[in-house]
Order: sequence, then structure tokens, then C-alpha cells
Amino acid sequence: MYKNSRGRPGLVLAAVTVAQFVFALDMSVVNVALPAIRTALGFAPVDLSWVVHAYALTFGGLLLLGGRACDLYGRRRLFVLGLAVFGLCSLAGGAAQEPWQLIAARAGQGLGAAAAAPAALALLTTTFTEGPRRVRALGVWSAANAAGGALGVLAGGVLTEYASWRWVMLVNLPVVAAALALVPAGLPAEPEPTRRERPDVLGAVLATGGIGLLVFGVVRTDTLGWASPATLGTLAAAVALLAAFVRTESRTPAPLLRLGLLRSRWVAGANLLVFLAAAGQFTAFYFVSLYLQQVLGLGPAATGAAFLPFSAGLVAGTVIATRITATRSPRASLVPGAALAAAGLSWFALLSPDGGFLTDVLGPSVVTSIGTGLVLAPVAAAATTGIAAREAGTASGLLNSSRQLGGCVGLAVLATVAAHRTGAATDPAALNDGYALGLALSAGLFALAAAVAVVVLPRRRPDVPAAGPTARPAAPPAAPADKHLEGTPS
Repeated sequence: MYKNSRGRPGLVLAAVTVAQFVFALDMSVVNVALPAIRTALGFAPVDLSWVVHAYALTFGGLLLLGGRACDLYGRRRLFVLGLAVFGLCSLAGGAAQEPWQLIAARAGQGLGAAAAAPAALALLTTTFTEGPRRVRALGVWSAANAAGGALGVLAGGVLTEYASWRWVMLVNLPVVAAALALVPAGLPAEPEPTRRERPDVLGAVLATGGIGLLVFGVVRTDTLGWASPATLGTLAAAVALLAAFVRTESRTPAPLLRLGLLRSRWVAGANLLVFLAAAGQFTAFYFVSLYLQQVLGLGPAATGAAFLPFSAGLVAGTVIATRITATRSPRASLVPGAALAAAGLSWFALLSPDGGFLTDVLGPSVVTSIGTGLVLAPVAAAATTGIAAREAGTASGLLNSSRQLGGCVGLAVLATVAAHRTGAATDPAALNDGYALGLALSAGLFALAAAVAVVVLPRRRPDVPAAGPTARPAAPPAAPADKHLEGTPS
């Protein structure tokens, strides 16, 4: 295995941070532009949501496969390939003339992101050894991830109102170009693997199919409902495929996801926590954006600008978290961060149809965003604690899958609950009532995340060898599949 010291850690961090920013940006940048897209391309109302869902479906469904692929074929290779696909599909989306062309381009963006995002996080965890250096690097990565998601609303609003909806796709091109430009000088060249494992084709099909059907079933509930035969059938098929995946992974000698990883309290706890936190965060973005536009009557650009304090709070939270966890366990930041986010969302749930930005949005935004920032960086560190370099991609893909699934499932469930509370009414007071309920339930999700951090995560990190994870030798070919997790939960 090559040593990451042959690369330049600062440039690795820069390339990975720029890439993660654009992947997070595209989760929200098109939301504000949807009305303009519908008018320009002639979307049917029932099809318009697929501009968002196509990206979430391919991104979430293929992350686990992308993570394992970068372990097998090289992190740099998958990073470059994924970015190239993402950039080309962004160009195609910006030039789309028909609805199906834009939806196909968004699906292609998700495919590229599913390859590059796990590779990006894996590059960080193998370049920076466990301890303060990795915590600082993950803090920068998390800040970019948080800022991308929050600034996507601002960028989408400004570009739609003052340029064209096409720029919500084309804006990705210079960002992707900047990330790719850093690769030759920063990321070390990778030799061909000395021992090529046979890909777990069956596991890949089952995992991708199961996760894809789960996301597909959930995102269609906005039009079909949770109790419809189509939804129930899709979700039942997803459960069946995922159960078959677990059974297959327990028997294959070279699994897509080694189930032994989940025996680590760090890995299992961090993935459960990020699922809950992402569900709360994505849902909060959704309801607050609707409140600003549908209740307070703000335009796209003003709505985007209203998220600037949230973006600043996220960055501030990640900076604080980095300092806390530089010498302490990630748990020391995760518990108070999730609790603070829950408090901020509880405050948000008091919003009023007669309120305004200063009275109902600014204060809760600051509290919620700082708490969320305290969670984002440490959860990535927790999910990769004790992971061998050869499994960094798998662990990264698993974490990203948990985040995507949490956001997708949480948003679908709570949006349905809020819609039931609102009913057929469209007046601001009724809409406000539904949004307030959704935000209150989002607070509950962060409270559960805090409980997971308290109960599941160990109090102390395992001792880290001086050489760090990148210097550890690969397991011999004859080693049992479930016995090479490095780091024992304390």
C-alpha cells in the first residue's frame, strides 16, 4: 500500500473540502429554483419533485458501493472519476431542454457524488492519523459540508432571481474544476493493487437495490401516501433485499460491507446518530424555507439570505467542536451539540404566522446551527475511529449512506405529518401550524441523537499506535473476514 505522506496533506484537505462543498450544495441548490424550472421546461406538477429525488436516489443508493469500490480500486481514482462524472452531468443539466434530460442529469450527478464522496472522506482519514490532526481536518471537511447545504438555498435563490435557473447547475463547473486542479499536486499516485479481490457483485446488487428501493419508496410518499399499495410494496421489497444483503455479507469471503465493522460501538453509534441528526437537519431546512416563503412572503433571494446566520452558526459550531475533540473523545462534543440543536429547534417550533425574521427565525437559527455544527465534525471522527486504512472507503460510504437515508426518510415522514396537521387549508395560520409541528418533531430527533451519544458511544477513544492507520500492514490473505477491525471499543 502506498503511503499518503507522498502526497501533500494540505492540498488533499483542500481538494476534498471543495468537492464535499459542491456535493452538499447540490442537495439544496435546486429547491428554490423549482418554480422557475417548472415554467421553463414544462414540468408536470407530479414530476417536478424528481429534480430533487433523482439526485437523492442515486446518491443514497450507490454510496455503499462507491465506498467499497474506492477500497478495491483506489481512493484517488474514484475521487477523480466521480468528480468528472458530476461535472459533466452538471453541464448537461444546465443545457437541458426537456424534463427528462434534467432528471437524467440529476441522476448522473448523484452517481458521480456516490463515487467521489466516500473517496473524499477516506482520503482524509488515511492522510491524517487519528488524533488532533485528523479532528482538525474533519472539522474543515464538516464545515464545508454544512456550509454547502446551507448556502445552497442562498445560491439557488440569488441565481434564480438574478441570472437563470440554469446556473444552479452550471455553478458546479468552476468548483469541480478547482477540486480536480488540486489532484495532480496534492493526491499521491496510486499503484495497481497488489492483490485484487473479486468484487462482491451479489452484495452490490442487493445493497444498491435495497437502498435504492427504500429511497424510492420514501420519496414517492409525497404523492402516493404511506398506506398506498405501491408504497408498501416498494418498502417491503426494500426490506427483503436488505435482509438478503445481510445474509450474503455474513457468508462471502470478500464482502461489500464487513458486518464486523458494526460490532464497534464507535461505528454503530456514529451511524445511528448521524441518521437521526440528518433527519432533523434536512427537515428543519425544509420547514424553515417554506415558513419564510409561504408564511412570511419572502422571495427566493431573501429566503436564501435569511439562511446566512444559519450558515455562520454551522461553521462556528464546527470550529468549536474541533477544539473540543482535539484532545477529548468525540462524545464530548456530540452530546451537548445534539442537545443544543434540540433546544434550538424547540424554539423554532414556537414560530408565529404574525412573526418575522428577527422575532421568529434569527435566534433559533443561531442556536440550532451552532448545535448542529458541534455534531457534524465529531460524528465523522467517531465513525472512522479505529478503522483500518484498507476499510476507510467502506466506513466512509456507510456514514454517507446513513446521512442520506436519514435526511430522506426524516423529511418524508415529517412532511407527511405536517401535511396531515395542515389538511386542505392554505392560509398562513394553517401552514404555520404544520411547520411548527414538523420542527418540534425535528427537535425530538436531535434529542434521540443526544441519547445515542450518551448510551452507545464509548467514553474514551481507543489508544492510537504512533505510526497511525496509514502505516498498518494489510491483513494476510488467510485472515478471517471478521477479525481485522482495528481499535477496540472501550
